Amino acid sequence: MSTHFLALDAAAQDLLFREARTANTFTGEPVTDEQVQAIYDLVRFGPTAYNQSPLRVVLVRSPEGRERLVKHMAEGNQAKTAAAPLVAILAADNEFHEELPSLLPHFPQAKDMFFAERPVREQSALLNAALQAAYFIVGIRAAGLAAGPMTGLDFAGVRNEFLDDDHTPLMVVNIGKPGEDAWYPRSPRLAYDEVVTTV
Repeated sequence: MSTHFLALDAAAQDLLFREARTANTFTGEPVTDEQVQAIYDLVRFGPTAYNQSPLRVVLVRSPEGRERLVKHMAEGNQAKTAAAPLVAILAADNEFHEELPSLLPHFPQAKDMFFAERPVREQSALLNAALQAAYFIVGIRAAGLAAGPMTGLDFAGVRNEFLDDDHTPLMVVNIGKPGEDAWYPRSPRLAYDEVVTTV
């Protein structure tokens, strides 16, 4: 492993990537709003096209909200979603272009020049919110917490229950300190030579 070529020390590399896993159980320790804000304040600086910020996060904290969400999760995801200290719905805002004049002050005309058509916005929102969702997962790990991202859910049901027609759900993420037997065995990953080519 060529870890000495990386600026992060080995412990940070492990925390963010090598030792991090998708958690399936959590302790009862709560996740505070302050922790979530610290995570967001870090990961909001990740790059996106035209500096757009289509990611939207719905924190499901109330018992009533949790019950409404769990019924839309796949059967294998229901118990862990019901028990996690915090659950977040990550979604893409298809009207993100309204914020571009303030997010891209040197090129405010991008809003109408590139994103006037809804299908174009939806495609861009999906890609860039997915990028932001990946940053968010890494940010959870940077906070010393574990993330359990899931796409096993009824997307239309979650949209109807928690969002509106201008928002597209991407995933649900359980968040907390990992509990007992939190991890499945590490699955294989493709090697460098299987992924990278040079032309």
